Amino acid sequence: MQLNEIIELDKKYYMNTFNRAPVCFERGEGMYLWDINGKKYTDLLAGIAVSSLGHSHPALVQAITEQASKLIHCSNLYYIEYQAKLAQLIVENSCADKVFFANSGAEANEGAIKLARLYFKKKGFPEKIEIITLEKSFHGRTLATIAATGQEKYQKKYSPLTPKFLSVPINDLEALEKAITQYTCAVMLEPIQGEGGVNPTTVEYIRGVRELCNRKGILLIFDEVQCGLGRTGKLFGYQHYGVEPDIFTLAKGLAGGFPIGALCAKDFVASAFEPGDHGSTFGGNPLACRAGYAVLSTILNEKLCENSERMGQYLTDQLNRVKEETGMIVEVRGKGLMIGIQLARPVAKAVNAKCLEQGFLVGNLGDSIIRLLPPLIIQKQDVDAFIPVLRNILMSDGLDA
Repeated sequence: MQLNEIIELDKKYYMNTFNRAPVCFERGEGMYLWDINGKKYTDLLAGIAVSSLGHSHPALVQAITEQASKLIHCSNLYYIEYQAKLAQLIVENSCADKVFFANSGAEANEGAIKLARLYFKKKGFPEKIEIITLEKSFHGRTLATIAATGQEKYQKKYSPLTPKFLSVPINDLEALEKAITQYTCAVMLEPIQGEGGVNPTTVEYIRGVRELCNRKGILLIFDEVQCGLGRTGKLFGYQHYGVEPDIFTLAKGLAGGFPIGALCAKDFVASAFEPGDHGSTFGGNPLACRAGYAVLSTILNEKLCENSERMGQYLTDQLNRVKEETGMIVEVRGKGLMIGIQLARPVAKAVNAKCLEQGFLVGNLGDSIIRLLPPLIIQKQDVDAFIPVLRNILMSDGLDA
């Protein structure tokens, strides 16, 4: 089909929920994608932090192909080999003791909310249901995770919101402490906010939050849906801070594009779940877990966390050179390969569109932030190809909001 035919078909039959760029991709390999007309693009967004191994990685293709030819689904009424193996791999490389698999980050976060509330209910404190999150956070698009999200633009159309959540400013420990009441069961935060603008928390803040949760007897939940699995230069975002959460969630990059989410917890809180308390029809099925096992094994074996740290620093250094040369960048922030570029003018959408024209996929958050989330396999030559293109776009005369 031609692009215009696909667009018309989409308009006629698909719900109007996305502002799409005028391109349709046909295939991918490594860092690159090709559209239906054969044009080549360098992917610096990775499907919004999902394609951690790039496109068509042999290990992932082989795992999915082999598993699909044997068994795709059998339900959680029976034992599943790679479900157990993937859970083991996560536990052996993290602070978690137990894992539950869902289908998405939102579902993993829903599970974390349920687990935190159930933990206190079974301990004899049914009133402890309130969860404190951070302003500008993003935790998903279900009704509960929208309520947990600290951004009004996602919430206002769906009020009244699911109780009981409240948000406080990021990196403000005093505001957090004042918000804690006898009804608080948990603090839930992203070590580095993704959809809110790539906003890192500070080491002092996170350590203070951990100490505060210990002192107040409440749970600490980290949403690592976007910042986990090597994205920040370490396997998990919490490893930058020298603290451990009681619960953390994963999704996006865990299976390289196959839908999966993971709820991970320490034993003392995970034990609150008993048969019947939580579940999923598709979550953790043989195909999803085989894909997840292949991706996580590859991240570990090919030392992609180290590449993320090394190439993230190189990319950040080059972006800061562009900042000095153009005057169009206010700040480059983030960790590893999770980078936000704060522009001096509200032209992020125009910059995004021009990058696409030049064969580079980037993201934008609102009008003033460009977001880079490239595959963890990115190399120096990919950065070197992108930087002059971005520099020229930012210095072009026709750059309008």
